Amino acid sequence: MTSSKVMKWVTGAFEIFLGIPFVGGLIIIGTYYTPLVVMFILHIITLVLSSKNNEVKYGSILGIVTSLVAWIPFVGMIMHIVTGILLMVSAAKKESSQSSGVSA
Repeated sequence: MTSSKVMKWVTGAFEIFLGIPFVGGLIIIGTYYTPLVVMFILHIITLVLSSKNNEVKYGSILGIVTSLVAWIPFVGMIMHIVTGILLMVSAAKKESSQSSGVSA
């Protein structure tokens, strides 16, 4: 498993956790929006790793957008959940034979 896939699993789990109604909002507000900054940085790292490994980037890009707009109530909750699902789906995808370096 590549480092970008591990980061997709980690950031996806954090995003879904932050999307839990009321709990995620209380954590974000209670820590003065620090989790949004941390997630923004983690999504940038994941995007760079995905680019280096020629993997899909849409989850990380949406994660960056989510980190920027998640301060809006309800919009943030929905964005966190959608982003988490997309990150986990992209992390669970099998590698194609071209990208894994295996020749037929």
